[in-house]
Amino acid sequence: MSGKVVLHYFNGRGKMESVRWLLAAAGVEFEEVVLSKREHYDKLVKDGALMFQQVPLVEIDGMQLVQSRAILNYISEKYKLCGKDLKERALIDMYTEGLIDLMELIMMSPFTTPEDKQKHLSNIEQKAKERFLPVFEKGLANSHFLVGNQLSRADVHLLEASLMLQELFPTILATFPKIQAFQERMKAMPRVRAFLQPGSARKPPPDEAYVRNVKEVLSHLFQ
Repeated sequence: MSGKVVLHYFNGRGKMESVRWLLAAAGVEFEEVVLSKREHYDKLVKDGALMFQQVPLVEIDGMQLVQSRAILNYISEKYKLCGKDLKERALIDMYTEGLIDLMELIMMSPFTTPEDKQKHLSNIEQKAKERFLPVFEKGLANSHFLVGNQLSRADVHLLEASLMLQELFPTILATFPKIQAFQERMKAMPRVRAFLQPGSARKPPPDEAYVRNVKEVLSHLFQ
């Protein structure tokens, strides 16, 4: 196992995109091994690399980490993105869990049937406007960061999630000026700015090719 961080996943966002965001924000270089065929996944399972026969898989510090929350927790702890004390960490974790709930809703959108697509999108928009975004607008009322006076994983996840929302609903932040200002501050950070440039490791929104790839590699889940 090399000293570099290696990500094993599809050539798309999914549950690995938040990992890419955190590593980029921490200034950590990484390599990617793309699961383009079923046999790539089968080999990982046969080699014992996937504890629960699920991806994402991240090789880091001599370990093979699976389960997306465990991966994100490890990176956040290693690169000091989880607050200065236990109370800050608890608040960061609450914000993070809410953002993961929101992003997982968005992640499912490409896999919904055509007849359910609009209903699913309307559900995302309603929950974002009524349940999620007001929480973060309030959290940014008197601070540049969601928790404390330094960057945390919650800030990185909020930028990722809010940009995902804008891809689906371009005007969704119109009534959330604090989040808009937060986005601009975050985009000005050199590491974040670099990650947002064309040609970076950031993946584009999922398309039909991505959906086909996932369904082929994980065919046992789509029978």
